[in-house]
Amino acid sequence: MILPLLLLSPALVLLLGIVAYPIGRAIWLSFHRLEIFRPDLSQYVALDNYRGLLQDPVIRIALQNSVVWVVGVVLFQFLGGMVGALILNRRFPGRAIVRGLALIPWATPSVLVALMWTWMLDGNYGLINDLLVKAGVLSRFQPWLAQPWSALPAVILADVWQGIPFFAVMLLAALQAIPEDLFEAARIDGASAWRVFLHVTLPLLLPTILITTMLRMIWTANYMDLIMIMTGGGPGYSSLTVPLHAYYMAYKRLDFGYGSTIAIVQVAILAGAIVFYLRQLRKNEVMLQ
Repeated sequence: MILPLLLLSPALVLLLGIVAYPIGRAIWLSFHRLEIFRPDLSQYVALDNYRGLLQDPVIRIALQNSVVWVVGVVLFQFLGGMVGALILNRRFPGRAIVRGLALIPWATPSVLVALMWTWMLDGNYGLINDLLVKAGVLSRFQPWLAQPWSALPAVILADVWQGIPFFAVMLLAALQAIPEDLFEAARIDGASAWRVFLHVTLPLLLPTILITTMLRMIWTANYMDLIMIMTGGGPGYSSLTVPLHAYYMAYKRLDFGYGSTIAIVQVAILAGAIVFYLRQLRKNEVMLQ
């Protein structure tokens, strides 16, 4: 009994140090008003930070933006990744080269992706504006990142471009694990390409879809690099998300107690959303079988 615990102790210590302590520290901070430059004035405020959160109009805007951000990014990354996986699963000349090139967006650092898309979406000399004007879609250049209605969709577009290869690679690996005999049997029975996808391919891909989508939802909900660099949460609060709001409160206003409160509430909301997602996906999996 002692030997297994001794063998597991390094992993347990690492888990406690990396996961348990930061979470516990954040919960502790959420019940305090922390004065960085005057620690003696720091005090326990019970639920005051949580009451302030309920009365904060900015957090409501940030929460709405976060929902749009997560749903938009994950949905379009999944759809693009599914299409990419189905294409890359076919045999065609130069397939190995195309598969390697498809990973470039995923391998590109987020800072470079943000700078590249900021340049392409620039309202004065951006490539996207130039192409749209020449194609007759627009009559004049648009400041995509400086308008409240287009700032968040523009950042979603950049993150979708970067994240599609993740879904494509994961779904491609799952596709290649499906026996070809199943597809041949379905075709012999007269199933159309759509029915083969719906009744053969999709059910066998569901475990991979479950894991990749859940991971991507968690990563996207906590991801703020692109937004910080491209828009900074603006103009106004039009592209401000919950983690970015928590960061600004903690490291700009030095209100670590309130920033930790926002982070704890986000974790609770995200955990509830993940549980709901898993239950709905299991129901759909039963229906498809």
